[in-house]
Amino acid sequence: MASTMRVCLILLWTMNLVQADVPQAAGVQVFPPVNFTLTVSALAQVLLHWKPNPDQEQKNYTIRYDVKILSPVPEEYDTKKTHSIRTVALHNGFSAHVRTLLLHNDLQMRSDWVMEKIPPPPGAPETSVTNLSCVTHITISSTVSLHCTWLPGQGAPEDTKYFLFYRYEMYTEECQDYIKDKRNRNTECRFSVTHIDPEEIDNLIVIHINGSSKYAAIKPFQQLFNQNAIEKVNVPRNVTVLLEKNDLLATWEKPISPFPKECFEYEFYLRNLKSGNKQILKISSNDFRLRIDVTSRYSIQIRANHHICCMRGFWSDWSEIIYVGQNKLENSVVWILTALCVSTCCTFLLVAIICKTSCLRAALTPPPPSPYCK
Repeated sequence: MASTMRVCLILLWTMNLVQADVPQAAGVQVFPPVNFTLTVSALAQVLLHWKPNPDQEQKNYTIRYDVKILSPVPEEYDTKKTHSIRTVALHNGFSAHVRTLLLHNDLQMRSDWVMEKIPPPPGAPETSVTNLSCVTHITISSTVSLHCTWLPGQGAPEDTKYFLFYRYEMYTEECQDYIKDKRNRNTECRFSVTHIDPEEIDNLIVIHINGSSKYAAIKPFQQLFNQNAIEKVNVPRNVTVLLEKNDLLATWEKPISPFPKECFEYEFYLRNLKSGNKQILKISSNDFRLRIDVTSRYSIQIRANHHICCMRGFWSDWSEIIYVGQNKLENSVVWILTALCVSTCCTFLLVAIICKTSCLRAALTPPPPSPYCK
């Protein structure tokens, strides 16, 4: 009974505290932030900025802000700062809301939303590029190259000229090496050296393509790529294959890359040249042992990719073909055919020599005198 009374008293005391706070909180107005602006600060980068409402009471309240990105990619988060930076493709515009969030003990009060937007850039429909794809590659000197391809928009006039820019962190560069299609329009771009850091993981590469034409306004296009997801991995190095009794042993080194060997996996392509059987085996280490048919000859190739934990890229090219083993049955047939060929040739040669010797002897020996000659 005493414990029940104690619980009731605690509940009554708690209710009195809440009731005492509610009127106080209810009497507080929450005002939305002011001077909310959206500024394009770089390619595909927006700076959201606002200021606290000067009429907002401070007292013992904690003030934060709810931010809601409406387009192009919906996102919600809260922050105590009065600014925020977002990296998104802006060719379809950008819109966002922000409101004040007032916190006091366990109470939360919110203001109305304030909205701003960036309209889409001008341009005629279907004039922007399509099917944009990009590939990076780490060179022997540990620099990163970049190659992008695209198709002209269906509504783009024939005189359209496209221009590509890439942005990595705060560095922006325009392409100087284009490849053109049959109508002399830029459809490919190559950067042999870029400012992309090969040791970074999950950084974004921004690609921006705009254009010009005498007959229409060309709508720009932007796309974001994860730098590891578009890397064409290098071929595994120093591939060595040996036969040890009935086992095939293969070892190799990881591709040229700043990533450790744990970040790679491999495909081992084995073809039996005697039976024609093929198999591709997935391997996570840098060596491999496999029981094989020692009477067969095999061709072997290896290729590499990032392990899934390091963000997959594009598979490397296959390594050069390595042959091991020998087809014993085929070799026996070859030896038999070779022996037959040699013996046949020797027989013909011997017959020819005999015939030639007989003819020569007949020519040098004079015929015996006729008994009828006096």
